[in-house]
Amino acid sequence: MHTLERIAALHETLAEARRAGRRIGLVPTMGNLHEGHLALVAEARRHADLVVATIFVNPMQFGAGEDLDAYPRTLAEDQAKLAAAGCDLLFAPQTAEIYPRGLEAQTRVRVPEVSEGLCGGSRPGHFDGVATVVTMLFNLVQPHLACFGEKDYQQLAVIRRLVADLHLPIEIIGVPIVRATDGLALSSRNGYLSEVERAQAPGLYRTLCELRDALEAGGAPGDCLADAEATLAKRGFTPDYLELRAQDLGPLTDATRHAVILAAAQLGPARLIDNLTVNLPR
Repeated sequence: MHTLERIAALHETLAEARRAGRRIGLVPTMGNLHEGHLALVAEARRHADLVVATIFVNPMQFGAGEDLDAYPRTLAEDQAKLAAAGCDLLFAPQTAEIYPRGLEAQTRVRVPEVSEGLCGGSRPGHFDGVATVVTMLFNLVQPHLACFGEKDYQQLAVIRRLVADLHLPIEIIGVPIVRATDGLALSSRNGYLSEVERAQAPGLYRTLCELRDALEAGGAPGDCLADAEATLAKRGFTPDYLELRAQDLGPLTDATRHAVILAAAQLGPARLIDNLTVNLPR
């Protein structure tokens, strides 16, 4: 596996791959890789001849007081994991390479509607940062396909909308959540948890499963959501949001049968997110 830091070298390498007719798959990450990221690489490997991963801790998607400076940077370990997973090329630029004129002067991409509420409500400007850097990576790599995890459900919806609205010729592949044996969705931020908090953390997924079962049994959504939010608090979480939406993130209607539960909650220093699909009864 080759690691590149400069855009010019990336362009040169990928131009050769395109001339050879190779199908390019992209896996954007912020590093500190775990099995969830490696599942994205494996999925890209199934669909592409050349797999490109990126590691870039994007300052534009972090708000004031968030964990930009503390976000773990583990490049050497990540390189070893990517090579073992079958990644062909890693693009790991410095911030100045991506934003040479700084953030304030940077053109931004905004995806309306689907970016609003949920994490977009709790983290103003977050999805503008995500949409901007992903658009830049799409332009730099020009992949045939890109893989994103379904744990970041709203992010995946934002990227699908971005690709559709801008008519980008890129197939977006969503990859199911990878969980620890106790149900906790794998996340780089899980590393912030203490031993005691890590033992509590699966309570988020457990609560979502209980909420799903209550809804599928015919419980009133409002009552079920209120009970689940109270349960999260009892289990030591500080809920940020807990919502039930149609799978396209639109509001529920009387005709909605396939929905998604979306949650974010603080546990100690870590903000955890998770989601679960649910089939609503008629």
